[in-house]
Amino acid sequence: MFVIRTLAVTNEGQIVQNLGLDEMDREDIKWLWTDFSNASREETLLLGSVFQFHPLSVEDCLDDFLQRPKIDFYDNYQFIVVHALEHNTLEAEEVDLFISSRHIVTYHKKPLPELDRIWESFNETSHNIKGPFFIIHSVIDKIVDNFFPLMFKIEDFLNELDDNPGRSSRTNLMEELFDIRGDLNKIRKTLIPMRDLLYRIINSERLSHVKDQKLYFNDIYDHLLKLVEMMETSREFSSDIRDSYISMNSHVMNTVMMTLTVITTIFMPLTFIVGIYGMNFEFMPELQWKYGYFIILSVMFCIGFCMFLFFNKKGWIGKPGKIQVRHNNSRQQTRR
Repeated sequence: MFVIRTLAVTNEGQIVQNLGLDEMDREDIKWLWTDFSNASREETLLLGSVFQFHPLSVEDCLDDFLQRPKIDFYDNYQFIVVHALEHNTLEAEEVDLFISSRHIVTYHKKPLPELDRIWESFNETSHNIKGPFFIIHSVIDKIVDNFFPLMFKIEDFLNELDDNPGRSSRTNLMEELFDIRGDLNKIRKTLIPMRDLLYRIINSERLSHVKDQKLYFNDIYDHLLKLVEMMETSREFSSDIRDSYISMNSHVMNTVMMTLTVITTIFMPLTFIVGIYGMNFEFMPELQWKYGYFIILSVMFCIGFCMFLFFNKKGWIGKPGKIQVRHNNSRQQTRR
């Protein structure tokens, strides 16, 4: 896999690929895009030795821990950190952007399909390349747009959990629900800082090029607002489903406990009668009756049957009622 690749635009608007780093100062080069992917430490240090970037920004690229999305202003360039999202693991992937009037450098430790698509499109045409900040807009826009399929997938999964077409057990549903809430928390940690970063970029007075393309960056900011709204709505929807299932479990448990209590109550007087006639006293007149056994059984049956009719009339006996979990479809977001 490539480590360092370059794409240069000449003064005539022609694209020159794989330009050597020692040719960056050619007079016919208008500006240059250099992409670092999975670079070693020695290759990363070229950011300082060749491009003359500040050691602090180079150090941010070398650090193993994830930098928070941010923008730093230096004398001759701006340093921007954005986060892409890996769909399988939902782990944030750091993308570092260096922007000056003549150079744009992208640095990432793993291959990014979004960036590759941009690179391939610019290799095909050059008339739509308007400068470094246009590249920055394209990179951030593709990264943000890549969040939408994931959010749509989560929304669809929550709707399936709500309908429960397979009639899965409540235990399995709750496990899946908590997994989804964990995924939403991971996404939230990426979306909120990205939204704040775009707000700062749009309203910064030090990014003169952004003012010329403010509509484009406003569009990205609107997409992030939409994503945050979808994420918060999904979190709320998952909480509603969770509360509904908990209420269903409580209802079933209360019904079962009520039924068991009624059965116990019915057997209390029967147990009392059995206890009396189970005593081994010698002088118990009823023990000498010819039909005493059948009379006692009849009395016990009448007591139990009458108590059963009474409790049934009160609605205290019966199977747990089926409760359908349904939510207003208005919670579903309108897709772009």
